[in-house]
Amino acid sequence: MHMKYFNIFVGILLFWSCNNPKVLDKKLETEIPSDVFITVLGTLQDGGAPHVGCKKDCCASLFENPDAERKVVSLGLIDPKNNKKYLFEASPDIATQLKALKNYLPKNDMETPNGIFLTHAHIGHYTGLMFLGKEAANTNNVRVYAMPKMVDFLHTNGPWSQLVQNNNIQLSPLQNEEAIALSSEITITPILVPHRDEFSETVGYYIKGPNKTALFIPDIDKWEKWDKNILEEIKKVDYAFLDATFYSGEEINTRDISQIPHPFMTESLKKFETLSSVEQQKVVFIHFNHTNPILDTESEATKNVLAKGFRVARMYDVFAL
Repeated sequence: MHMKYFNIFVGILLFWSCNNPKVLDKKLETEIPSDVFITVLGTLQDGGAPHVGCKKDCCASLFENPDAERKVVSLGLIDPKNNKKYLFEASPDIATQLKALKNYLPKNDMETPNGIFLTHAHIGHYTGLMFLGKEAANTNNVRVYAMPKMVDFLHTNGPWSQLVQNNNIQLSPLQNEEAIALSSEITITPILVPHRDEFSETVGYYIKGPNKTALFIPDIDKWEKWDKNILEEIKKVDYAFLDATFYSGEEINTRDISQIPHPFMTESLKKFETLSSVEQQKVVFIHFNHTNPILDTESEATKNVLAKGFRVARMYDVFAL
């Protein structure tokens, strides 16, 4: 399908899904919740796909024929009752992600969200803020939630400081493991995780809705480096969106993995095998490097992960809270 018409189709599908009780998922018919829900707006690692300078088969065709569903990691949180919407991560793909978020909640005619939650200062997670500045959207006091070092980084470094000075964004500091209420039924709690913290802390988030809770950790060095037990954290929630940057070390043959540590999916699968089948179904792998074979829905890697009872995040998946 030509890209122009594909994009039109996606927009129509998203708008239609907000006004009809059911939408067609890639594999089955999925109900759009009438109450609070999370939607997947991006699944890729910071560099996206096609990836700059990539000469591998994984990107070869994408340079000439981009895939509209290859977006850098982001989640949307929609609160229909209060007519509010929130974005987790400000990725370089923020323009299309905000439009998709708006289409999920057409009664909220703002092009910008009611709040943006940042995890850390790596390019795929905050640089989308630049499009809120005067060169682009020139927004008015979009609330941006971040940890203290991240807030300080945005305050004191250009061009981000200009967003603050021009009141394009309004920074709201968070504290580790201190919940904030977005409504009487929704709370968000940041939780520190070990990662390469050159400019800021790194956090994941607990997202608690009226009925269910999600854990979102798109980046972490290794589960063993965390002062918490990931198995126990999975048991506490209903969904766990977890770092799956690399499927295994085999796909990284041009970089020193010690400089870019992440839990390999093969390591996570091994670690999570002691979980019950019910607990394993909570795990939704996300944040895929462009080399990760999990991006291919028909790959052996994908079939292996699904066969073991885990889930793989795909664009516009919906999770009721």
